[in-house]
Parts: sequence; structure tokens; C-alpha cells
Amino acid sequence: MKNIRNILNSRFKRNGNFFMQLHKILGFKPKNLKYFKKAFTHRSMNIKDSKGNAVNYERLEFLGDAMLSAVIASHLYLEVPSGDEGYLTKMRSKVVSREHLNELGKELKLIDLVESKIPPGQFGDNIHGNLFEALVGAIFLDRGYKHCEKFIYNRIITPHVDIERLEGKVISYKSLLIEWCQKEKKTFNYNVYDDTGIDEVKHFSVKLSIDDKVVAKARATSKKKAEEKASKRAFFVFQNKISKML
Repeated sequence: MKNIRNILNSRFKRNGNFFMQLHKILGFKPKNLKYFKKAFTHRSMNIKDSKGNAVNYERLEFLGDAMLSAVIASHLYLEVPSGDEGYLTKMRSKVVSREHLNELGKELKLIDLVESKIPPGQFGDNIHGNLFEALVGAIFLDRGYKHCEKFIYNRIITPHVDIERLEGKVISYKSLLIEWCQKEKKTFNYNVYDDTGIDEVKHFSVKLSIDDKVVAKARATSKKKAEEKASKRAFFVFQNKISKML
């Protein structure tokens, strides 16, 4: 009997701490903790419900992403009546970019709430944005659209959405550089190769050539990151010319 009481007290304490942390992040009291527990459960826990469905935050990511897009799209539609579809789509992408969502997740220290069998240090940066999306999905299920909209305004739109600043923000230097090269009829090539350095983690290096001339080099833990880093360096080489497209 004593062991059962200890287990229940321990569970109550954990749930109480979780509730208090959530309340601080959300700005309101959650009604049903089960949605938020799922929002912070990593797939490595390998938990399934009574029907055999996986219990983790991945499906909530999908829902949260849709809610973010809807609320941000509505705000931009009302805020920029002169913006056409292409402009509004580009601006929304800047607000909900993976980089920005990762920053928001880090700011709220969402990683501290995760239940996982993987050490926190082994997660990639994207888990921060994934958790933010899952949290938004959980808010929608727990309290409905209005609370979800209010949270997005409080955490994203009010502090971060400045139309003039966003217009000049670059989401992907690689995409921007390719667009500029195509517009100016310049040839470009990303020569990516394995880096045989002494690092424990495998690295890739890239040489970016424009019109057969190497304009930037970079090194990173993935081909995508190396190409983006090289593109950013090339952007600053041609900044005055490329900036005219922004």
C-alpha cells in the first residue's frame, strides 16, 4: 500500500510540475493534460494507445503547422490589403520558417519538457520547432481556435511580425542565389564532397562556382547546411546586386 501511495505521489508531483511549467508558457491553464503530454512525447518512448496507435508529438506537429499557417495567413491578409497571393505566401513562409520556429522553441525551453530515451544533446535543431508546432496543435485540441489564435499572436505576431523587416528577411540564401543566377543568366554549380577531417561527426564541404569561378566555400554536418552556408557567403559577395530583387 505504501509503494502504491509513493508512486501516486510521485506521479502527482510530476504532473503538478508539468502543469505549472505549461501554465507559464501558455499564459492560461490547460484543461486536459493528455494533449500536452503527447505534445512532448518523443517517438523513442515507443508508446502506443489501446488501439495500437503511436503516442508522440508527430501528428500534433501536422495540426500545429496548419493552425500557424491559418492564423498567420489571416493576419497578413488583413494587415497588407495591397499584397497579392505571391507576396502573402512569401511573407507567411518567412514568419513560419523552420529557423524562426526553432528560435521560438528554444526561447520557450520546450526541450526541457520532452519525454525521450534519446539524450537532449543528440537532438538536431529542428526538434525545437517541431515541439513548438506540436504545442500549438495541443492548444487547439484543448481550448479551441480562439485560445490557439491568442497564443500565436502573443508569441509570434505581436513580438516578431514586422512587415517592413520581414520584407528584407532572407529565408534561404541558396534559393535566393539560384533565383538571381537564373534571372541574370549566370551558370552556377555546387560541388559537394565528403570532408575527411578529424571530426567525430561526418562533415561535407562545398565549393560554389558562378560562371565557372569559385566564389564561396563552406563546411557543415550535412550537404544541405554546407550549401546554405556557402550560398550565404556568396550572397554577401554579390549583395548589392542581389538585394535589388528583395
